[in-house]
Amino acid sequence: MNVLLVNGSPHPKGCTYTALKEVAGALNLEGIRTDFFWIGNKALSGCIDCKQCVESRVCVFHDAVNEFLEKAAEYDGFVFGSPVHWGAACGGMTSFMDRAFYADFCGRGNRFWLKPAAAVVSARRAGTTATIDQMNKYFSLMQMPIITSRYWNIVHGAKPEDVQKDIEGLQTMRFLGRNMAYFLKCMEAGKQLAVPRPQHETVVFTNFIR
Repeated sequence: MNVLLVNGSPHPKGCTYTALKEVAGALNLEGIRTDFFWIGNKALSGCIDCKQCVESRVCVFHDAVNEFLEKAAEYDGFVFGSPVHWGAACGGMTSFMDRAFYADFCGRGNRFWLKPAAAVVSARRAGTTATIDQMNKYFSLMQMPIITSRYWNIVHGAKPEDVQKDIEGLQTMRFLGRNMAYFLKCMEAGKQLAVPRPQHETVVFTNFIR
């Protein structure tokens, strides 16, 4: 079993990475393999609703989003981390998640279906719970079980050394890692017992006009 931790910060080894690393450590102690994926600090376009992903199942813009999509099917769970910028997930992470999940949703893919996910947020001060709510919406739409901790999945600090002093925040990350490991093991046990997955239905799209 393996988990991919996605670092949405423009800094490869900053506060968000420090939090994700604590989650990874807890997962590793439970026998879960972990890898990191950094979205980078180059400009990421937002989704332009071109619908090309309906056929290709990847985004029309070939950048970190498609690199991630190529890897995603190999993993059993995901942790997405973002710093708070202006009371929300940073712009790069928002564009990244918009396009990555839209490509799979519109392309009727199954890279993420029923795979557990969690959001981890770092901030100097405020905007953390709003950012978690924002990120969790992606998981809900993609039918991904959301893994929780004993508190909201947040750490505080303006630099990695500050996060290392956030004792409660780091403990929350460890709870999260252990909870995800438990859920993954339960899913694996279900597979061994041949528990059937939920039945699919043809998706119906409506709007407020019809």
